[in-house]
Amino acid sequence: MAYKDEKLNEEKVFKDPVHRYVHVRDRVIWDLIGTREFQRLRRIKQLGTTYLTFHGAEHSRFSHSLGVYEIVRRILVNFEDRPTWNREERLLCLCAGLLHDLGHGPFSHTFEKVFKLDHEEFTRAIILGDTQVNQILTRVGKEFPQKVADVINKTYHDKLVVSLISSQIDADRMDYLQRDAYFTGVSYGHFDMERILRVMRPLEDQVVIKESGMHAVEDYIMSRYQMYWQVYFHPVTRSADVILTKILHRVKELYHEGYTFRVQPVPFISFFEEDVSLSDYIHLDEGVVLYYFQMWEEEADPILRDLADRFVNRRLFKYTEFNPNLQMKDWMELYQLFRDVDLDPEYYLVVDSSSDLPYDFYRPGEEEERLPIHLLMPNQELKELSRQSDIVEGISGKKRTDHKLYFPRDAIEQLADDRPEKEKIKRILYR
Repeated sequence: MAYKDEKLNEEKVFKDPVHRYVHVRDRVIWDLIGTREFQRLRRIKQLGTTYLTFHGAEHSRFSHSLGVYEIVRRILVNFEDRPTWNREERLLCLCAGLLHDLGHGPFSHTFEKVFKLDHEEFTRAIILGDTQVNQILTRVGKEFPQKVADVINKTYHDKLVVSLISSQIDADRMDYLQRDAYFTGVSYGHFDMERILRVMRPLEDQVVIKESGMHAVEDYIMSRYQMYWQVYFHPVTRSADVILTKILHRVKELYHEGYTFRVQPVPFISFFEEDVSLSDYIHLDEGVVLYYFQMWEEEADPILRDLADRFVNRRLFKYTEFNPNLQMKDWMELYQLFRDVDLDPEYYLVVDSSSDLPYDFYRPGEEEERLPIHLLMPNQELKELSRQSDIVEGISGKKRTDHKLYFPRDAIEQLADDRPEKEKIKRILYR
């Protein structure tokens, strides 16, 4: 029997708090789960610094990846007898779902921004490079690793396969919304996934939804909208991200200045020098990063020492609403006041912005074209979701943006009362 068709002697199951069980029968999937690159995802949190806001948010990219695989598996069971579904693509879909987040680094998006990295590029590098994952995928077929990478990169020729992993209603989103809601303890991210799976239908180039399932999809979209603003963009989490960002910037700056660290940050050096090998990347996880943060609490540099202590011991920055279009005069005044009281504004006065577009229809030529969600009407005609749903129409194409100004309130309060700068700072920030 060909390796791609091999089944385990006995089905393996992972107990899962969201899907109850994750079922594995394919030998290829079981072998991929056992690779060092996939096991590394146990050491990368799904929600980065969110655990400092919602204490239960300790779940990993590993558990999310298993969840995405399980949703894809269940979708394909429903598709099995549909004439528009090519059963030859089954294993490809399962592998792409399992491996879609393989290249995430520690603290994911925040880490990427500081070091100008792209987790999707590293996902492709792991799949196509000298790795255990690549060895297993190559056993399926010489071209198979490239196919998996193409699906995740959204360049695979079969757009139906791509849409299962990456679209406005895909297995990735359906898992992380429910999983993140479960572990943060909020009610926003729950929706009727069972109903959505039952009404999904494969067409030539995308998954569509039977018109009778429209209300379940409305619920899903509203769940996503609420999760972004109540969890993912929570201002306290953003404060932790700001401090994390500033720690990494400070360490990088000190390294380039020739600063002598108490403990040399060896795992970070290739990142500082912007010459990161695949091996360097794979070896860096959140356990390593947090170890160095604790070491940096003892550093001689006062800024690094303070920022590391703030992150490790959750002494986060406070925040106030800030409109950069209307308050630039305030910003410039604060910038100088912070310098006058020896609080480096590059590290202690930070504007952070968040924005989200909860749903959009297809707009040709835009930088990031979004495939809309289509409803399959009883007469087999396709209609774009927002044309049928008043709820979705109300939020379609509407980008919401929020700006906050972060600062160390405790450090300001500790300034001597007779310093005129203190009252000026408080007047601007506390009003």
